[in-house]
Amino acid sequence: MASIFDLFKKIETEKAKAPVGPCEYIVAGLGNPGAEYIKTRHNAGFSAIDFICRDMGVECVDLKFKALTAKADICGKKVLLMKPQTFMNNSGESLREAADFYKIPPEKITVLYDDINFEPGTLRIREKGSDGGHNGMKSIIYHLSSDNFPRVKIGVGKKPRPEYDLVKWVLGEMSGEQLEELTKALCLIPDICSLIISGKISEAMGKYNGKRSVSDK
Repeated sequence: MASIFDLFKKIETEKAKAPVGPCEYIVAGLGNPGAEYIKTRHNAGFSAIDFICRDMGVECVDLKFKALTAKADICGKKVLLMKPQTFMNNSGESLREAADFYKIPPEKITVLYDDINFEPGTLRIREKGSDGGHNGMKSIIYHLSSDNFPRVKIGVGKKPRPEYDLVKWVLGEMSGEQLEELTKALCLIPDICSLIISGKISEAMGKYNGKRSVSDK
């Protein structure tokens, strides 16, 4: 059984992980709240945030700005990690609140989200762009009044046939093999975000666009 001194030591260690001062950047992963959505294609962004948190030794559990959040020091920058709890179609509400509070411009906000145009685990990094038909991105662009922000598209696989219901597909669970490919790609997300926050997005694109696993680097 842990002594009171061990508990105090743990608390102090956890405090040391959180950067002091206002956040300068936001990294948000998109998804839907609720246990029933955890393994769905649409929650790849949430999973990406979990990988960053694991890498940084923090937990995304603080409820702020309609999102589960954590603060981390990434490449010397104070970063707010976010998992909006508004459901996918209203993700922009959460990001706008956080951006307004910390006065963070769109170009310092990175969004991680699923993309059905790429095979499971394939990554595609972009400096800016349209919503591409993704409702979460559509909401973010609307609420930020800008599409000038970095994003990392995480491939979750194409529909089996054109007429297949889109909602059913993105809210469906991936197979074991697909999840394995996704997991390999998610291991790359912490380094990708570090490069983006360091102002090296071109390097990130050259290094990781089209990559599906660590072995593909």
